[in-house]
Amino acid sequence: MCEVLQIAKSTFYYETKDEKNEDELSAAIVEIFHKNRKAYGTRKIKVKLKEQGLVISRRRIGRIMKEQGLVSTYTVAQFKPHKTACNDAATANVLNREFEQTKARRFVVSDLTYVKVQNKWHYICVLIDLFNREIVGHSAGPNKDAALVSRAFATVNGDLSQIEWFHTDRGSEFNMKRWTSFY
Repeated sequence: MCEVLQIAKSTFYYETKDEKNEDELSAAIVEIFHKNRKAYGTRKIKVKLKEQGLVISRRRIGRIMKEQGLVSTYTVAQFKPHKTACNDAATANVLNREFEQTKARRFVVSDLTYVKVQNKWHYICVLIDLFNREIVGHSAGPNKDAALVSRAFATVNGDLSQIEWFHTDRGSEFNMKRWTSFY
């Protein structure tokens, strides 16, 4: 019969493989993706599917992920600074990079930085005496604003008038009437 139809014998004996239902496969991929905090990509999903007895190519997994709108969060979250206006106020640089000081509380410097706490960015304001590198004041909070700086100054032990010079990076948090009169 194959000779009459001019087809290969393998065509006669060919049996189609049972195709996995695409919807079941999509559901399995979506479930694995969400169970693993949306962090798994095609490689790890392929391993999980293989553990369940399903052998599927990464290309097919990637296609299904694209159809379902699944994008893995494989990169470490990074802080994205917001563009702010430049503080060009005319302020003399009295410190002039002389970070070694011989007198306590002559120069107090400040810095604001951010850390990730429970998947949210929080800010830390630290006041440091350059004489002995002691932290003389600190505060932390969810907002980078003048209130954060105020709370840091509230934690300073002793009289604030003992501080001769207060040096900052001139961020907008320090550009308040209350602070500009202080330093």
